[in-house]
Amino acid sequence: MHFGLLGIFQNYQGRETDEDLIAGEMALAKLAETKGFDSYWAVEHHFFDYSLCPDNMQWLAQVASETERIQLATGAVIMPWNDPYRVAAKMALLDQQSGGRAMIGFGRGLSKREYAGFNLSMDEARGRFDEGTALVLEALNKGFYEAETEYFSRPRVELRPRPTRAFSDRAYAIGVSPESATQAAVLGARLMVLAQQPWEVFKQNAWTPFLEKWDSLRDRPAPPPMCGMLIYVDEDGDKAREKGTQFVKEYYMTVVEHYEIGGSHFKDTKGYEYYGNAAEAISAMGLEAMADMYASVNVFGTPAEVAEQLRDQKAILGVDHDVLAMVKYGSLSQEEAVKSASLFAEKVIPAFR
Repeated sequence: MHFGLLGIFQNYQGRETDEDLIAGEMALAKLAETKGFDSYWAVEHHFFDYSLCPDNMQWLAQVASETERIQLATGAVIMPWNDPYRVAAKMALLDQQSGGRAMIGFGRGLSKREYAGFNLSMDEARGRFDEGTALVLEALNKGFYEAETEYFSRPRVELRPRPTRAFSDRAYAIGVSPESATQAAVLGARLMVLAQQPWEVFKQNAWTPFLEKWDSLRDRPAPPPMCGMLIYVDEDGDKAREKGTQFVKEYYMTVVEHYEIGGSHFKDTKGYEYYGNAAEAISAMGLEAMADMYASVNVFGTPAEVAEQLRDQKAILGVDHDVLAMVKYGSLSQEEAVKSASLFAEKVIPAFR
């Protein structure tokens, strides 16, 4: 199993200065290096305290200069907000700067507010994602960029510098719906998901469609999914469950606000119809019940309890999934996040080596 750490850069209720938050995220990146995580990832978000990382490739270049071993990945670069050539060129440069440690994760974006900030229609998101992601991967794998699609046009240009090697085995795409999971397989990308629904539902709606499409296109086994989840670990089990539930629910409420999860716009937005189900579920179940469900699919407890929860996920999915840990979110302090991440690295990860 591969274990990564995802920096999400959340400034919960504006409690931190920008300077303290950025310094704290760099400390967690260095912790990932020293404590034995396999990779460090960074999100892309804009405009709001929900997350303060507008350029994850620039950030990862700084992390590369502060580390020597750990792999570095975007989690994810939101393709509809970015020019594909620029993404490919910056990723190739990052790969050279890091000595071949770069990986790339692609996402489509879900926030209506962020799309509005870019003056883009969410109805174009699926097309921009599909076209842009394919163009980036082609450039990284072939060493040149050329585009003549519905959304992108550029004559052939060389990618300079080129990456240290092709990205065919180090690309990921976020997929929660059957359509997104299937598209990840078409692109040849590994499937990536952030825990937000029961793992049985993820298996049915994303992992199984991904496997079926992958197997229909390729004669090699599908790589395991990268499963992102909120993590909170403490030696005191009662504290871990109480505080873990609190922190995860706090984060869920920021998700609902930022993405307007309860809104009716998803069912009327091309390519986002699947997320209309979440709005209907909130209406039917109530927000508190949805928060309870969200907490149940993320991971908190003693080191032994957390390890057992990961084994339960494996049993459900039927595969040794990779784990992407989010360790600072909600009102979790920097000190608490460092302690939790350290316990996870020292007492949970070794159980799977």
